[in-house]
Amino acid sequence: MSPIVTAFFDEATNTVSYVVQDPAGRSCAVVDSVLDFDYASGRTDTASADAIIDFVQQHGLEVAWILETHVHADHLSAAPYLQERLGGKIGIGHNITVVQDTFGKVFNEGTEFQRDGSQFDRLFEEGDSFHIGQMRGDVLHTPGHTPACLTYVIGDAAFVGDTLFMPDFGTARCDFPGGSAHDLYHSIQKILALPDATRIFVGHDYKAPGRADYAWESTVGEQKAKNVHVGAGAAEDAFVEMREARDATLDMPKLILPSLQVNMRAGQMPEAEDNGTVYLKVPVDKL
Repeated sequence: MSPIVTAFFDEATNTVSYVVQDPAGRSCAVVDSVLDFDYASGRTDTASADAIIDFVQQHGLEVAWILETHVHADHLSAAPYLQERLGGKIGIGHNITVVQDTFGKVFNEGTEFQRDGSQFDRLFEEGDSFHIGQMRGDVLHTPGHTPACLTYVIGDAAFVGDTLFMPDFGTARCDFPGGSAHDLYHSIQKILALPDATRIFVGHDYKAPGRADYAWESTVGEQKAKNVHVGAGAAEDAFVEMREARDATLDMPKLILPSLQVNMRAGQMPEAEDNGTVYLKVPVDKL
């Protein structure tokens, strides 16, 4: 079965969100939504999420799932906002508990912050399945970028999050806590073992040098043949050496600190303090 896929690109964070429809009915899922956030002012905005809501409502769709491929470090999730207005269950990988434990300590969240994934409605593991109407989705655990990364294979479409990018841009960084270039290589091989005609939908695009337009869809066959990091049968050791050297040159994402604090809570903000204001923390190194 081939789902109907509609992409929503947020240029501010280079994120692609998707509405994935059952072609035989009205059921759909939303993958990797965005809550707009201005770091300088601390203000949120729902324009990106509202575009998805408008699309769903105008097409008479019913949201079954709001899916996260991982805990994003470059944008805030709009999952709870979408759930409040459209319904659906929020799902993420079972290893969210590893991410919560790691960053619960980083941000000194204390015992009130639950590290059991209970903020989400469903924690998926390798081999799990779910349904969007009559259409089945299957779960691949694809760690490397983060320990909790998943790929959702829905019909002939695979939503890979940050594991793969477009063939001319390559693959995801692996230098976040719990990341591993070796794990990423093996996760990519799992994705590339899908049928060549499988459509690959990536979580971000940054316009590779020489390409004029943003793009987010390729195929397994194209990735196997042309991906600049893993195509043409690239060996694991060479990939790991390249990936680790490249990652050492990269700056941290601009929104990593607010994103992690919010996204490990399934898109919810921390509890307001006694003055009624919500605060996000910025750990500071000592001089």
